[in-house]
Amino acid sequence: MPGLPPNARWEKIEDHASRCAGIKWREERIRAADGTDLALCITDMELGSGATSTAPDVAFYILYFQEIEISSRLTIGNASSIPPRLPDLSSALCMLKRRSSQWDDRNVRCTTACLSYRGYWTSRGRPTEKGLNMDAAAALSWISQLHRNSYGGETQESRPSANVVLWGQSIGAGVATNLAADSTMPANMQLDSLILETPFTSIRAMLEVLYPQKWLPYRHLWPFLRNHLDSWKNLETIARKYETSSSLPEVFILEAAKDELVPKELSQKLYNRCLDVQLPVTRKAVNGAFHNDTMFRGDGRRAVSEFLSHRMCSARVRT
Repeated sequence: MPGLPPNARWEKIEDHASRCAGIKWREERIRAADGTDLALCITDMELGSGATSTAPDVAFYILYFQEIEISSRLTIGNASSIPPRLPDLSSALCMLKRRSSQWDDRNVRCTTACLSYRGYWTSRGRPTEKGLNMDAAAALSWISQLHRNSYGGETQESRPSANVVLWGQSIGAGVATNLAADSTMPANMQLDSLILETPFTSIRAMLEVLYPQKWLPYRHLWPFLRNHLDSWKNLETIARKYETSSSLPEVFILEAAKDELVPKELSQKLYNRCLDVQLPVTRKAVNGAFHNDTMFRGDGRRAVSEFLSHRMCSARVRT
């Protein structure tokens, strides 16, 4: 729920800086298409064995979508502000940086942007699926403009390619697949991959999980939902959207082995869906992890850093 826990709106990046392992975060402000004022947490990293002395070959932009409560009847996990998540995200990025020191022929400029949806942390407004989609699109547009500003003076031949990773946790995974399926990628960017952390197939499926009793009304109200977040459907749309491109976006599914909220069957369905629509997909279950524990545990952070390292090493050097 927006504003929960009670101090969520007053959280500051600096309150958690000492646990971010030297990763420096900053706050940026953007506006959604309807004018809603939103907050982003941003960090930049130079990766690769020659990162400090050589211009980047590739630019990577990781757009992170947090878990939230979607309605008063459907709370999946712990909805809160972005700053408390920064230490675990920073730890994963530090693992990535250490891995990058082993790269022989790749230098990457990596920017991570964590979106605070409307109604959360210092962002204005109230969350709806339509609003969340506008927020995600605004963050993507901001990243596109950042890349243009950073490399606009360079020639097309010398400009690093711009690759986007959409990373969503739980409900955030639905926001990520919505963005990939429904939004047009800016002309100066390409969708590289999606990280779906403890995802579910759709809000309808979660209603049936949370309210299995057939006599309860909630599971039967899905036709009237304003929020669907249907990743199962979105994956087919994404596959069709990119089937004629030079490469399909890769999907990485990160499961919590002891997930107390989302049944394993739902992530299995997403995995099978990727196979059916011919999207490249891998998955990893984090042993001992509950729904919100995957990035708290070293195995989860390691899995994400390995996947990102793989994608960055696989990326084409020029657009």
